[in-house]
Amino acid sequence: MSDELTFRMEQDSLGSAPVPRDAYYGIHTVRARDNFAVSGRPAHLRLARAMVLVKKAAAKVNGRQGNIPESVAKAIQLSCDDILSGVLDEHFIVDAYQGGAGTSTNMNVNEIIANRAIERLGGIRGDYRLVHPIDHVNLCQSTNDVYPTALRIAVIPLLRLLSEELSSLQEALQEKERQYADCLRQGRTQLMDALPIMAGQSFGAYAKAVARDRWRLYKAEERLREINIGGTAVGTGMNAPLAYAYAVAEELREMTGLGLSRSDFPMDATQNMDVFVETSGLLKAAAVNLLKISGDFRLLNSGPSGGIGEYKLPAAQVGSSIMPGKVNPVIAEMAGSVAMRVIANDTAVTLAAASGQLELNAFTPLIAEALLESLELLSRAVPLFKERCVHRLTLDAARCQENLDRSGVIAAAAVSYIGYDQAAELVRDVVSTGQPLEQLLQERGLMTAEQMKAILHPLEVTKPGIPGSGREV
Repeated sequence: MSDELTFRMEQDSLGSAPVPRDAYYGIHTVRARDNFAVSGRPAHLRLARAMVLVKKAAAKVNGRQGNIPESVAKAIQLSCDDILSGVLDEHFIVDAYQGGAGTSTNMNVNEIIANRAIERLGGIRGDYRLVHPIDHVNLCQSTNDVYPTALRIAVIPLLRLLSEELSSLQEALQEKERQYADCLRQGRTQLMDALPIMAGQSFGAYAKAVARDRWRLYKAEERLREINIGGTAVGTGMNAPLAYAYAVAEELREMTGLGLSRSDFPMDATQNMDVFVETSGLLKAAAVNLLKISGDFRLLNSGPSGGIGEYKLPAAQVGSSIMPGKVNPVIAEMAGSVAMRVIANDTAVTLAAASGQLELNAFTPLIAEALLESLELLSRAVPLFKERCVHRLTLDAARCQENLDRSGVIAAAAVSYIGYDQAAELVRDVVSTGQPLEQLLQERGLMTAEQMKAILHPLEVTKPGIPGSGREV
């Protein structure tokens, strides 16, 4: 088959280039495809679709205000609807890692919309006399106001979803707090035996940390709702009438239901990416808590014979191809891996945002890729961790008691009665002889059975105050 049948020739200010005849994208996308053949992964589809929403709003306003023919405006809007339905996803081909501050993704979107609209008007793809990617689809816009606006539109729904998932994880941890409210286990500080706690208390501490994550992410949305659409290239708004700018912001608010508002100083949102750094930082905080919780689960589950063995994580799959019967804490490991990736992504967002210069940030595509990946990873990992690990986790009460008895640290409850030095000697003897603390206390005449029952009671050693005295300190 000849090239004439498989390709069409398109032209830009640099010259001409062949474009696959059946492609909805055009020459700008082809050049970007070749220039940025890096990861093999196109820019995030959520971002592309958010940009399509911006184009739809702009076309609606431009048609209404007489900036483009109403027939063209209608064709663009219908083409946007086609794209949003997913039928043209394969034509978003520009790599996620690109130079140009996102111009290539913007042009990829412009060209797909234009060629779909051309077909709707009875034309042939590439005949930009009918619908032009820039003169019509991109009218009154720049990549530099479209891209940051679209990124906010892509981020906010994922932020809401993650906040909901964290709320559900918080509830699951609180359920474990109630379930194991009466189960005493060994506390540990610096991986060494420490004062005993109720197992439920540790789950309560996890739940508090997750609750803070949920609240922080919920509040971050406020600053993401401010968009710079209409600011065009540098935030001054040249080539975009003010009436257009406010009208597009209103259309986007209605289309998305996200409570968007046009920035009162678009130059700020055009060049400064700190809002995304803040959001990424909050995702990192959530990831840190997820890594801590999942790591604690793995540690307390370790063994079962040669480790701590107090927690029993669910058996999700066979753990070894050479060791029969081995089961690994794979769900907790998955959660930890996701957390590590999110922490790494935050570094990328930080560096990219700090590398912006003067009136624009050239590295916004990296910010978008890292931030959207973090949001999606956490939004998927958190419910899996909740369902396949937290809900199914159980405690081995006998092992908890066994470990506690062997350590002797509960002797700290008797310090106010027998003194620190004598209590320390008792702990050493419990560890060296294996005799229970209660037996040593009784043999040495330090406490009666009744005193021990009052002082060493689980509810006494896991609350504020001096155990057995009825006094809080």
